[in-house]
Amino acid sequence: SGRWRYVFPELFGSVKNSFFKQIPKMKHELCCIGHITLDKVVTPGNTVYMPGGTSFYVSHALKRFDDLDYALVTAVGASERGVTDELTALGIRTTVLPSPYSVYFENIYGDNPDDRTQRVLAKAAPFTVEPLHEVDAGIFHLGALLADDFPLDTLRYLAGKGLISVDSQGYLREVRDTHVYAVDWTNKHEAFRSIHFLKANEQEMEVLTGYKDASRAAKKLCEWGIKEVLLTFGSMGSLIYDGQTFYRIPAYIPRQVVDPTGCGDTYMAGYLYRRAKGATIDEAGNFAAALSTLKIERSGPVDASMDDVKRVMRENATCMPNIDGGIHSCN
Repeated sequence: SGRWRYVFPELFGSVKNSFFKQIPKMKHELCCIGHITLDKVVTPGNTVYMPGGTSFYVSHALKRFDDLDYALVTAVGASERGVTDELTALGIRTTVLPSPYSVYFENIYGDNPDDRTQRVLAKAAPFTVEPLHEVDAGIFHLGALLADDFPLDTLRYLAGKGLISVDSQGYLREVRDTHVYAVDWTNKHEAFRSIHFLKANEQEMEVLTGYKDASRAAKKLCEWGIKEVLLTFGSMGSLIYDGQTFYRIPAYIPRQVVDPTGCGDTYMAGYLYRRAKGATIDEAGNFAAALSTLKIERSGPVDASMDDVKRVMRENATCMPNIDGGIHSCN
């Protein structure tokens, strides 16, 4: 079928200017921009087809926190418009830009939920500057799924409006014949000068900096311009560095591992939500870790309240990382 063809659609620049004038201009506390995907998730016990992508998981993670002024800007093909309609029905301010196709991912997990094999079966159009003129926020979280989702001029343009948050994984994915390969970030030094929050896991931080040691990698990223570096180590917790202090964030051990897809996006949603509301780095990191644990305990996006997050922080066992990224202790 058409979903299984590997496609390279036209850029947004081909869309008429009149469409973009329909987007109302508002100043939000947090805005996520990114594609919603069609995901095939394969785990040892199950195969599930579901919507996905950073913008999908972030939006669901934030939907029950009514004190946050949040907005979503996404782009999907006609076949996934039902997903954006559902998000709007949930009360999420959603702007849908046109794209002839949606991104189609296949995620295959083994017994270790930290290990994933991935293929890209279809691509969508990148986000260009023109359709984002009327979008304004204090923090923009760019949900890049592939390296060309956000051209450098788009990133720079949004940085002139608010703080930029990026998960590095999308910028380190190169697609060749549907298979995803790890590559370094093109123009990373130019991009880092515009980015405030950057998340990377242990493999990604090594690709970006050449360092296996988390403390050295974090310091290098800050030297290059990042203001808050978030390094995640799955079940071993996370480390956040602001150029002065290292914050060791525990992993809250899930009661059962059901589906790890979207955990990183959920972590960033929780972190940016709490930072936008004035929380300290340590407070936001702990909240983010607990929220991502609630995600891994269920299939699909998280559906958690503030009370749920507080319960995890109060009751779940934890693993705490060392500053070098290794495991320090579990209790």
